[in-house]
Amino acid sequence: MNTQPGSISPQETPRLMDRVKSTIRLKHYSVRTEKAYVGWILRYIRFHNTRNPATMGEPEVTSFLSHLAVKRGVSASTQNQALAALLFLYRDVFTVELPWLDSIVRAKPKANIPVVLSRAEVRILLASMDGVTRLMATLLYGSGLRLLECCCLRIKDVDFSRNQLSIRHGKGGKDRIALFPEGAKDNLRKQVAWVTEMHQEDRKLGAGWVLLGKGLGSKYPNAGSMLGWQWVFPGTRVHIEKETGNGWRHHLHESVLQREVKEAGRKAGIQKRVTCHILRHSFATHLLEDGYDIRTIQQLLGHKDVRTTMKYTHVLERGPLGVKSPLDRL
Repeated sequence: MNTQPGSISPQETPRLMDRVKSTIRLKHYSVRTEKAYVGWILRYIRFHNTRNPATMGEPEVTSFLSHLAVKRGVSASTQNQALAALLFLYRDVFTVELPWLDSIVRAKPKANIPVVLSRAEVRILLASMDGVTRLMATLLYGSGLRLLECCCLRIKDVDFSRNQLSIRHGKGGKDRIALFPEGAKDNLRKQVAWVTEMHQEDRKLGAGWVLLGKGLGSKYPNAGSMLGWQWVFPGTRVHIEKETGNGWRHHLHESVLQREVKEAGRKAGIQKRVTCHILRHSFATHLLEDGYDIRTIQQLLGHKDVRTTMKYTHVLERGPLGVKSPLDRL
């Protein structure tokens, strides 16, 4: 046991983490944000030899973040995530405002050009897949969905009559309407019909629930058993909730789709790096190639800033910024 002055005891650390988690949930941050913030706070405590973070401040935060950039060589986005976690700890948990952290050694931001598949590569990639993961990959490309947006799609958010997908609580907690690709409609109907049958069978066995947020679950206690709230892509296992005894399904874990997309890229002989997010990159770039307006694509992708969408102009088939080489005019 660490007995250094000002150290945090093994008993106090879990209590602090519980306090951090409860504060995060009050602010309705995502589970991933909670996991990331807790991880960075624990690394910060260990870096300073298990000192109690309540006894530290700006100098210790600065030295930790500078260490990440200088010794660890982390990216600018990773350092910014660590900074956000520590600012949250002091501002929202300890109610202490840190002064300006001007002396931090900043990690150098990287202007990475996104990897994009050609239309032929997308075609052969999807042809190398089958079943539910092929349908999910089709939506990643055909609707420009993020990985978790696809996994967390609910039946009520698929509107066949209006040809639209409603994306709830996307990145930054924002809702948006996504494209509904005509080529995915028939298979999506079959998937919804299959989930409907499975839900009916689950209900007969005393299951058929999905977990909702605490606020929504309290307001509508039976919503979790209704068909509309079921996942379009449910997991294979039924879990039992300890508090209520209800049997419920998680959505298909994102790692299943990640693994299948990567394997399909290998089978298809595609030499580029193939991931789920690269299908989203390809969606945006191919829309630009087809002449669609950058602001429209920004809305479809759910980007807050159009500058984020502008990165796709650098990977058009016409060359950077759509400029044609004078050699090609000879």
